[in-house]
Order: sequence, then C-alpha cells, then structure tokens
Amino acid sequence: MPFGKRRNRIDRSLREKGVPPEPQLREREVEETTGPYDEVDVPADGAPRIDLGSLRLPAVGGTELRVDLNQQQKVVSATVRHGESMLQVAAFAAPRAGGIWDDVRADLARSASGQGGSLTEVDGPFGRELAGHVRVTPPAQPGQAAPAPERRATRFLGVDGPRWFLRGMISGPAAASPEAAAPLETVFRGIVVVRGSAPMPVREQLPLALPPQAAAQVAAQQAARQQAGGAARPAPPPQQA
Repeated sequence: MPFGKRRNRIDRSLREKGVPPEPQLREREVEETTGPYDEVDVPADGAPRIDLGSLRLPAVGGTELRVDLNQQQKVVSATVRHGESMLQVAAFAAPRAGGIWDDVRADLARSASGQGGSLTEVDGPFGRELAGHVRVTPPAQPGQAAPAPERRATRFLGVDGPRWFLRGMISGPAAASPEAAAPLETVFRGIVVVRGSAPMPVREQLPLALPPQAAAQVAAQQAARQQAGGAARPAPPPQQA
C-alpha cells in the first residue's frame, strides 16, 4: 500500500546525498497524508506524542503504553493497551523504491497458517490488512503447568513509508469490533516514524529508545536492583517484519 498522501517536502534523494537541490526542484508536489506520518510530515495538530526514538506515539485518552526491555535495558517492543485490547507497533527499514507490505502480508498469512491459525486479506482503514486468528501460547504462571495454545483474534495493519514500513498488530476485542478498535486505530494513525539516514538492511527493526526521563528512572531502578543483588527481567529479542 502506498504511503498515504503527503505534503510538499524537500526531495529526499538529493538531501540524503548532501547535494543542494536546484531552486526549481527544492519542493516536489506530493499529496497530503492523514497518517501515519513520516518525520518530515508531522502535522501541526498540537497532539502530545511520546518519543521512543524511531517512533513517536500519540497520547490518546484511555490508552496505556507499555515497553519491553532486554537485559541491557534497551527497548525491544512497544504496546498500547485500551481495555482488554492491545496494539503492538514496530517500524522496519524498507527499500528506497517500492514498499514491502505486500510481501510481509503474504509471509504473515503463511506463518499463521503453518501454526494452525488463519489470516485473510481484507480492506481496512489503512488499506489492505490481515484479519483472523493466530495460535498463541499464554505465559505460564509460577508453579503451574504450561498452558495449551489458544486461538486469538488478531488484525495486522501495515503502511509503507519513505524507506520505512510500519506494522501494527491488534489483538483482543478490538480485533473483531470496530468500536473497540477506534482508539487503537487513532493511535496508529497518529504515529510519526523517524527513519534516520543511516543505511539498514531491509526488514530490520528501527531502534527504539526510552524518553530521557523514563530512561533515568530505569537506570535508577537498575542501580537499586544491583545493590540489592537482583537481576533485570529479560525480554524478547528484536522483531523482524
């Protein structure tokens, strides 16, 4: 799916090479987007956004943001919760020409089918998406046997941007109810992706980071645990699209 509709911006290929564009090429006509946004297309909406490095997530009433950290206290995933529904978001590097959502959709559907799930392509508010069920194994509770895998209603959203791809996974009641999905779709639509100019392999996840204040709090907590002889809780490894 093409990346929405965007406002005028400086030609990226010239800017990234450090070559000043000719006056007549300084701006090129592009369409206006309704989100998600590239960092050069951030709307002047005054909406507060939480800076996670490559992602800036809008603060929407009634939602909570959770981030998972690895043993090095680096952010490896970001999830927005609304009631019993969740939206997990991640951004990945993409090629300069063309998007990867078509291929990613096919890979996700094939993977779900191989694990006993079922995902079907449908039209959604952001273009083509996947909807259906995936099989997941809930986390085991201390002192209890590992639970059996269960089917979970899931939607996968995807947007191709300039050299990036944004993926969202909605689970819980919002995966089947448009009303329950509305707040999470608002979050997804308001996300700003900060790709950066560094070269990266296609489909590699863009790095996430805690806001400075939160990072300071985590550092203080980590220091306290070390003094008490505790250990940091490990988190899953970075994702691949």
